[in-house]
Amino acid sequence: MKILHVITLAELGGAQSVVINLAEKLVEQGHQVFVASSLHGEMWNVLHKDVVQIKLKNLHHAIGLKDILVLNELRNIYCRIKPDIIHLHSSKIGILGRLCFPKSKIVYTVHGFDSIRLRYRKFLPIERALKKRCKAIVGVSQYDTSNLLKENIKDNVYLVRNGIKDFALYNNEAKSENILYRIKQQSGKKIILSISRLAPPKRFDLFCKLAEAFLDSSYQFVWIGNKEDVIEIPENVIMLGEREDAHKYYKYADLALLLSDYEGLPISLIEALCYSKPIIASDVGGISELLDENGILVSNENLSEIINSITFILANQNIYEKFAKNSRQIFESKFTIEKMYSKYMDLYTYNTK
Repeated sequence: MKILHVITLAELGGAQSVVINLAEKLVEQGHQVFVASSLHGEMWNVLHKDVVQIKLKNLHHAIGLKDILVLNELRNIYCRIKPDIIHLHSSKIGILGRLCFPKSKIVYTVHGFDSIRLRYRKFLPIERALKKRCKAIVGVSQYDTSNLLKENIKDNVYLVRNGIKDFALYNNEAKSENILYRIKQQSGKKIILSISRLAPPKRFDLFCKLAEAFLDSSYQFVWIGNKEDVIEIPENVIMLGEREDAHKYYKYADLALLLSDYEGLPISLIEALCYSKPIIASDVGGISELLDENGILVSNENLSEIINSITFILANQNIYEKFAKNSRQIFESKFTIEKMYSKYMDLYTYNTK
């Protein structure tokens, strides 16, 4: 089967991780896979070597007149490779792709419906207008699929939770090569790790306020995902920049932290499950679907609640071990690449003619 994945940006993020993991699995299963995205981005460096890369020179995040050129690029790609399935990822390419590709071949994954439902609601009428222009609309969490239905997007809506390969099983990196291991050895501090883009909804400001509350403690706060440096940060905060293999740093972290204003089903927390890490995260989007006695949901409006949650988990060894064990069990039962792959293959092969 020829499968074309199209995603708006080739930067590293949750939606891109789904493309990377799914494309690799598809190639391993003998399918011919193409990925089309923006001209520049770190995603291109980590795709499987057998994935055909197609870089769209006119595709950008912002909406503009160049999108007419993007539509022409997409049509030319379709005519050239004649894919059996076109898998669209993210809202912008979800719109452009549904305008130019045959609807019977399109699977469209909404990676966090709140980005449209709450943040960019002016585009919601377009989503409603195009809801029948594909064979399947996929929500990555029960939260998203429920909200799609509430917004009158009811046709061909499916739930396929994100999945990743078992990084913890294959992570054979030497201890000395992992900076978090070196930090633990030198300082003896427990490491609280947040992996996320440095964007306003990801609340780096709240992350720093939280770190300031623990300045005199034995906790080290680490942020991975920033493209640029931030000058004024608390003394107990380290920023490691954008890392193509960010997941491997969970191996020596003690706690996963994510304080977003909205989310879909964050890959960074699924990676934390994979590495058996307890989680503290904002009660937004589909995050609650990742937790079952393996962490604590918090409100971004209640700093003291977050502080108490961190202390509760890290200061109680029995609780910590229970949460860590449960995280791994949740990963194995719900969020492996095999489970995600199987469900997408069902959609790809259903009524494709």
